[in-house]
Amino acid sequence: MSDPFIQGKAEEPTTDFDVSLRPPDFDEFCGQAKVKERLMLMIEAARQRGDALDHVLLSGPPGLGKTTLAHILCRAFGSEIHCTSGPQIEKAGELAGILTNLKHGDFLFIDEIHRLHPAIEEYLYPAMEDYKLDIIIDQGPNARSITLSLPKFTLVGATTRAGMLTAPLRSRFGMTNRLDYYTTSELTRIIQRSAGLLGVQVEPDGAREVASRSRGTPRIANNLLRWVRDFAQVRADNLISAEVADRALGMLEIDKDGLDEMDKRILEAVIFKFAGGPVGLGSLAVAVGEDEATLEDVYEPYLIMQGYLKRTPRGRTALLAAYQKVGATPPKEIQGDLF
Repeated sequence: MSDPFIQGKAEEPTTDFDVSLRPPDFDEFCGQAKVKERLMLMIEAARQRGDALDHVLLSGPPGLGKTTLAHILCRAFGSEIHCTSGPQIEKAGELAGILTNLKHGDFLFIDEIHRLHPAIEEYLYPAMEDYKLDIIIDQGPNARSITLSLPKFTLVGATTRAGMLTAPLRSRFGMTNRLDYYTTSELTRIIQRSAGLLGVQVEPDGAREVASRSRGTPRIANNLLRWVRDFAQVRADNLISAEVADRALGMLEIDKDGLDEMDKRILEAVIFKFAGGPVGLGSLAVAVGEDEATLEDVYEPYLIMQGYLKRTPRGRTALLAAYQKVGATPPKEIQGDLF
């Protein structure tokens, strides 16, 4: 099943489930109100001028809707989108082929743009600023530079690590938008919409139960909804209530605060194996049997945001909420936080 708002050729396969649940326009996109308002204003201004949209950078943790917003932006502007990702562009010729195939007003979406090779990045600078592409033909004494004119296009970059973008590349984006985690009420509306698309009956309390355990991320909310749907289909007559959602998510060992088994292992390791910290990322990764990048990118942000862990120059330290979560007695200096 294909989504009507996705135009062009996607470089990465997307499951039917993901595609079917993507909102096709700004009206159906829930959350990120400030980002939506800025993007809609940009579109209206560009339309009034009869000009192409300025380049846009979308940053934030995975699963918050960067790719979806890029496609909505393109559809709202009435253009065609061409999708690729930073790691897929290995040679300058590949980027040149993509850019020369663009038409006036087209969108080029580069996911994980921070992973572009520095040499490839250099080719983007004149393309973004002057809509020109300088390419070198042949090698050695026969090498010569040719400048190609490009149609005016819009580059939409998405990154989960904005800090890894080079300053020259970041400065060439006309607008930078950071996507934040969603509130429980926003996720509840997203789950209710997704349940309608999936043909699943969900009570308001059931949707809220799933939303509260989704770590502020729509992608996680939709994935959990899919699991709860399966559970309800087999054991609850296709009706998702708060009790059914609680039982279903309990099977996945996801508790009321949205913490899963690995989250709890991390907290227990910091408290019981390293006396509450500080502990370095490498030591913690070995203790829980997970690689450092996964800990830093997947698990730590939510634990820090919820006040379980703290990053310090010396390492990770457990906070009072972490001791309460694992049922351990906090040290005296932390117990003082209670008063």
